[in-house]
Amino acid sequence: MNATAQWRGSDLARQIVVLSAVSFMLIAAVIGAGAFGNSAVQDQQGGALNTDGSYLAPAGPAFSIWSVIYLGLIVYSIWQALPRQRTNPRQRALGWLIALTMTLNGLWLVAARFGTLFLTVIVIVLLLAALGWTFRVAVATREPRGGVLDSVLIDGVTGLHLGWVTLATVANTAAWLTTILPPSWEQGADAIGIAVLIVVALIGLAIAWRSSWRVTPAIALAWGLSWLAVERFTGEPHSGPIGATALVVAAVVLLPPVIVRVLRLIRPSVD
Repeated sequence: MNATAQWRGSDLARQIVVLSAVSFMLIAAVIGAGAFGNSAVQDQQGGALNTDGSYLAPAGPAFSIWSVIYLGLIVYSIWQALPRQRTNPRQRALGWLIALTMTLNGLWLVAARFGTLFLTVIVIVLLLAALGWTFRVAVATREPRGGVLDSVLIDGVTGLHLGWVTLATVANTAAWLTTILPPSWEQGADAIGIAVLIVVALIGLAIAWRSSWRVTPAIALAWGLSWLAVERFTGEPHSGPIGATALVVAAVVLLPPVIVRVLRLIRPSVD
């Protein structure tokens, strides 16, 4: 299929743009990690983005998932640049979109370093929307025998990115709201946090349902929710009710796609 597809100038441009986008994202990530003497992301914006910045911030180890996502995006960028991928119809459909998600990823780090907390919320919402659209296209263009690399580097990595950014958007928005709302609102923090997590559960289930029960978004979302629970049980601000709800939501989000996946392995005819 790839060998007979007609080459066009935009194919090479797409490959170059993807490589440029991942380079920009990695440079922003290195700076965001605190290299070159600047403060790390969690210490920027007056510490609002730290694990104690809001009741919906996950514990520090949760952010290690970025290493997996970044590695996947790096390998994808190299793989898509191969000559045999140049005219691949799926690359044509997804390359520009994945480049957009990587660019927005890097722009969020720039906003955190040089902009305002509200600007980080705007950028991460745009990133979430871009990832949602990208994952939708990935599901729609997936071929049954597309290959392991195709499945892992496109569906898998995009799914992890989407799942994690879904929770990161909630945490980022909560951090911003914490800085602008009156202190008296903290009295209702448990109720508000539980309500937000219920919405997260609905969003997670909607993503799974709309993607034919793909499991990777749920894995990333459940990972973040579990570490959110750890932080609420052991860190500050402390909240047992939010921590317990986060664990329940993690199970609610993760179990359905996992069960469907197992059933499909046992009985391939299961929808």
